[in-house]
Amino acid sequence: MTVPRKYKGVIYIIISAFCFALMAAFVRLSGDLPTFLKTFFRNFVALFFAVGLLIKNRIPFRPACKKNILPLTVRALAGTLGMVGNFYAIDHLVLSDASMLNKMSPFFAIVFSYIFLKEKLTVFQICAVLMAFGGSLLIIKPSFSNVDLLPAAAGFFGGMGAGLAYACVRYLGQHGEKGAFIVAFFSAFSCIFCLPFMIAGYVPMSGKQLLFLIGAGAAAAGGQFSITAAYSCAPAREISIYDYSQLLFSTSLGFFIFGDVPDVFSFIGYFIIISMAAANFVYNQRRNG
Repeated sequence: MTVPRKYKGVIYIIISAFCFALMAAFVRLSGDLPTFLKTFFRNFVALFFAVGLLIKNRIPFRPACKKNILPLTVRALAGTLGMVGNFYAIDHLVLSDASMLNKMSPFFAIVFSYIFLKEKLTVFQICAVLMAFGGSLLIIKPSFSNVDLLPAAAGFFGGMGAGLAYACVRYLGQHGEKGAFIVAFFSAFSCIFCLPFMIAGYVPMSGKQLLFLIGAGAAAAGGQFSITAAYSCAPAREISIYDYSQLLFSTSLGFFIFGDVPDVFSFIGYFIIISMAAANFVYNQRRNG
C-alpha cells in the first residue's frame, strides 16, 4: 500500500513539531547558561548536518547568484536574533508559552511577504494577523508589574525574527537557492555571530549540560530536515496547520519535566492563535481550489 504524499507530509511535519519541542526542552534542561552559548551550540551541531548534506548532494557552498547574498544575510541575521529571543523565552517562561509565541512566525511571514515581496494581503488575512496578535497579548500579559514581561517580549520578537527569516527563505526558494545551502549559510552565520558574545560571557559547562546542548542541536537538525521533507511532499496550504501540534508536545514536556502549568489567559491566547491559523488554513485551501 502506497502512502499518499500529502499524508507523508503530515507525518513529517508532526515529527518536526516534536523535534522542535524536544529541542526547547533540551535548551531549558541545559540550565543557567548564557543564551548566546545555547544558540551557538544549537547551530554548531546543525551546521555539521547541513554541510554533510551539501557534500552528499554535491551542492557548492556558494549562493546561486550574487543578488541572493543580501536576502541570505537578512535571513541569517533575523533567524539568529529570533532564535536568541526564543531561547531566552524558553529559559524564563512556561515552555508552551514560549513555543506559542514563536508560532506567531507564520503570521509575521505574511506581513513581511507583503512588505518585501509585494504579495497581496486580503482583508481576511489582515483580520487573522490582528486576531493572532491579540492572542499573543494574552500570553504576554503586558504590564509593568509582570515579571515575565521581558522574556515574553523576547519570545514575541523571536517569532517576528523567524517570520522575517521565513519570508526571506520564500524569496530565496523562488530565486534558485537550495534548501541545504540556506540552512548551512544560516548555521555558519549564526555560529560566527554568537561566538564573540559566547567568549565574552563564557560560563564553564558540566558534561551533562554539554550533552543537553548537543541534544538540542541534534533535535533541531531533525526538526529542520523533517520540515523540509514535509514541504517537499505537500504544499504549505495543505499541511502547515499540523505544525501547531508542537503546542501539544511542548505542553506535555513542560508539565512532565518542569511542572509547567499555563494560566487561563495563556490557554485563551493559544485558542485564538490556533483558531486563526486554522481559519487561514481553510481560507487558503478554498482560495487555491
